[in-house]
Amino acid sequence: VVTGAAGFAGGHLVDHLSSEGIQTVAWHRPGGNPPRAVAGVRWQGVDLFDEDAVRHALQTVQPAVVFHCAGAAHVGKSWSATADTLRVNVLGTHDLVESIRSVAPDARLLVVSSALVYGPSSEAVDEEHALLPANPYGLSKLAQELVATGPGGHANSFVARPFNHVGPRQAPSFVSAAFAKQIAEIEAGLVPPEIHVGNLDARRDLTDVRDTVRAYRLIAERGVPGRPYNICTGKAVAVQDVLDVLVSQARVSVRVVDDPARHRPNDTPLV
Repeated sequence: VVTGAAGFAGGHLVDHLSSEGIQTVAWHRPGGNPPRAVAGVRWQGVDLFDEDAVRHALQTVQPAVVFHCAGAAHVGKSWSATADTLRVNVLGTHDLVESIRSVAPDARLLVVSSALVYGPSSEAVDEEHALLPANPYGLSKLAQELVATGPGGHANSFVARPFNHVGPRQAPSFVSAAFAKQIAEIEAGLVPPEIHVGNLDARRDLTDVRDTVRAYRLIAERGVPGRPYNICTGKAVAVQDVLDVLVSQARVSVRVVDDPARHRPNDTPLV
């Protein structure tokens, strides 16, 4: 089972499992048609806050693994939607854990957390680094981990801490996709030849999302329950460098414009 299967990483995980011939049930929000056809994948509309629906779905499938990819994923928006971020990431995970414990106790649960559970650092961090989230999103992910692996959690839980990941189908609310979308619209003549940007000095460890989801599967198959695993390259790239690469590929000339609305209240310089 993959929760959040219609999302960015969840969608790529579904693709990966399908390519490996693994029978998969992909959960999406109830209502409407399945997001897209994927070979060997059965889509199912399940509301994570509907405990009866979650229990019934798990009891029927009896999954070997539950990949929990659903959740609020935007760091910047967590400042203005803190309550919703905590509700989705923490309470949603709590309800899922309770359902697994009740009707599918043998299932392995992979919780997709985040590198933003760590405190700020001027150098690379490993899994022993201090846990001191600097934003509401990171706080919600740390609480999510504790719900799954702490007292009252699920004994067969695994924790993935991905750093930033990028790739096809990412929402334009994330920086790399935002740059790419703006350039595409400029090339199509839909907008003036200006890219509006926020903080370009921030440095992030960037991984292709297709590598990130392969790591999810490997952790669920070979990992140690309760032990967190960083998913990263070990190298930080400046946002400015990402922009420069994309601009260099543009077929038209573009101008970069600083946009105060795109700056976060507390943007960590290095992750």
